[in-house]
Amino acid sequence: MPTTTRTRWARVSGWAGAVASSITATSSRTGPRTRAGRVRPVREQPEQQAPPVQRLRFRYAKRGRLRFTSHRDFSRAFERAVFRARIPMAYSSGFNPHPRISYAGASPTGAASEAEYLEIGLAEVTDPAEVLAALDEALPPGLDLLQVVESPGGSLSDLLEASVWRTTVPSMTPDQGAEGVTAFLAAEEVLVERMTKKGLRTFDCRAAVVSLQSAAGPGIEGECAILDMVLRHGTPSVRPDDVLAGLRTLVGLEADAAPLHERLAQGPLDTQFGTVGDPLALHRDTA
Repeated sequence: MPTTTRTRWARVSGWAGAVASSITATSSRTGPRTRAGRVRPVREQPEQQAPPVQRLRFRYAKRGRLRFTSHRDFSRAFERAVFRARIPMAYSSGFNPHPRISYAGASPTGAASEAEYLEIGLAEVTDPAEVLAALDEALPPGLDLLQVVESPGGSLSDLLEASVWRTTVPSMTPDQGAEGVTAFLAAEEVLVERMTKKGLRTFDCRAAVVSLQSAAGPGIEGECAILDMVLRHGTPSVRPDDVLAGLRTLVGLEADAAPLHERLAQGPLDTQFGTVGDPLALHRDTA
C-alpha cells in the first residue's frame, strides 16, 4: 500500500475512534438512546434530606364559619402559616420536597371541631410553646391551635379510635329525638345510604355507635333535639350525618333544616366505660 494511502487510512481510523469515544462518553452521561435515536437524559438523583430532629403534635379547632373549610383548604392555610412564622421545618426527600406534616382523623367539611390533630417534623430543636404561639398568630381566626406536645414516636392515627360528637337538629323535637334514640339503640342493624366516589353505597351505621343520647336544647323556633354520640372509627367511617339519617328512617321524619355537627373530643376509646380519652394527655408535660 502506498505511503499516502496508509497515512489517509490512519487519519480516518483515528477520526472514527475519536467519534466513537465521544459517543460513548456522551451516552454514559446522558443515558441510553430511544428507538428514534434520541438520547434520553439521565435525571440526577435528588439530595437526601436529613430526618427530623424533633416532632410536635398539635390539637386544633375549626370554629364558626371556618367549619366549612375543607381538609385541603386547611392544609394549604397551615403550610402558609408555617412559612410566615418561619418555622424550621424538616422536608421530605425526592424530586418534590415538601414540609413534613401529617394529619390524622380530619373532620368532614361543614362540621365544627375542638379536636383535630396533626404532627410536624422540625429540622431544629425548638420550644413547643413558642412554635404554637407563632403558628396560631399566623393562622386566621377560627382555625385555632389549642395544644402542643413533643411526639414520643409511633403513629398518631393509631391513638384516634373514636370521636365524641354533638349534633343540634333544628327540625327534630326533643320527643322525636328521644323516640329515635330508643329505636336506634334497640335495633341490631340500621342501614343507611351514602354517595361515594364509587357510587351509592349501603352500610350499617349501628355497629359504630358506642353510645347515643338525646336532650332538649334551644333551636331556631323553640326547643329542638340535641344528640350526643360516641362513634367508633372504622371502615366504612360512620359520620353523625349517617346516624341522623338512620334516626330519621326509624322515626319517619323528613330532612328539613341543616343540622350542626361539632366534634368535642377524639382519641383512644375506653371500651369498658364508653368514653374517649385525650391522645396527648400522656405527653402534655413535655410541652
